[in-house]
Amino acid sequence: MKNLRIHLGLLAPLLVVTAMILWPIITGNVSSREIVFTILKAIALASSLNILLGYTGYVSFGHIVFYGFGGYVGLYFVNEQGWSIWLGMLVGGIAAGMLAFLLGKAILRLRGAYFALATIGINEAMKAFINNFELFGGPIGMTINFSVYRDYGGAAQALSMSFYIMAVLTFTALIASHLVRLSKFGLGLQAIRENEDAAEVMGVVAPNAKTWAYVLSAIIPGMVGVLFFFKNGNVEPHVAFPLHSSIELLVMVMLGGQGTVLGPVLGALAYQGMRGYLVTSNFFKDIQLSVSGVLLLLIVLFIPAGAIGWLRHRVPVLRRVLA
Repeated sequence: MKNLRIHLGLLAPLLVVTAMILWPIITGNVSSREIVFTILKAIALASSLNILLGYTGYVSFGHIVFYGFGGYVGLYFVNEQGWSIWLGMLVGGIAAGMLAFLLGKAILRLRGAYFALATIGINEAMKAFINNFELFGGPIGMTINFSVYRDYGGAAQALSMSFYIMAVLTFTALIASHLVRLSKFGLGLQAIRENEDAAEVMGVVAPNAKTWAYVLSAIIPGMVGVLFFFKNGNVEPHVAFPLHSSIELLVMVMLGGQGTVLGPVLGALAYQGMRGYLVTSNFFKDIQLSVSGVLLLLIVLFIPAGAIGWLRHRVPVLRRVLA
């Protein structure tokens, strides 16, 4: 029964994501493909943040910095050095992981609000640095040379290819989150979340565990950033490091249920659906971020365990399948 629960804990989110991927493929609708691409991107980023927030309890308001930095590095090699998108994504992920390692050694000694404030500062500092870094185009950013897309059959074919790559990245993020959660390493992270001092007494080397969790949570965002900017055709500092996106990721993870594999999937799906309505509403379009802030506050006050935690508490039978 325990093994069944473990498998269902991964199977449920994989089925949800697979259904979303198949929808535009079956219908052949390009608009639907773009909508699903955006949702998959949100799921991949939220699932990666969950490795840090959900398993260690550390709240990061600057997680988007890895998306932006990795995206810039990877896109530079794709656009300026003629590398393939595959190598560019690999380098972007590695660059984001290396940045997380260096930052983690410095700021993961902080706890609570001090850590959260430090992550905001890092995001804004990185945006300022890139804004003045001429190799990456400074404030105007980088625009992909259209000839880059020829190796992929043209721009239209590259768009289609990007959708499938994003699907693979999303599956990778979910599987990585699941494996971390069940591993001895993941149990150590969860012990840190419950009581860091007690975890250290029990033998968990908290500084190292937190740093590697930070690194793992950064790799997928770095790769996603490269793919998204490649698909978009350009990147600018304000697009690569939007602080509000980090807040939205927090909402997604907490809305669905932090510390679970399915939670970020449901949270991202629900939030993106709500956001789609808000940005197209004449009344709400200018206050969508305010709505996000209010939603985060309501989650913290009334359903801190998210939708998954609420369901597991209200419907005991679901505890066997919702992990």
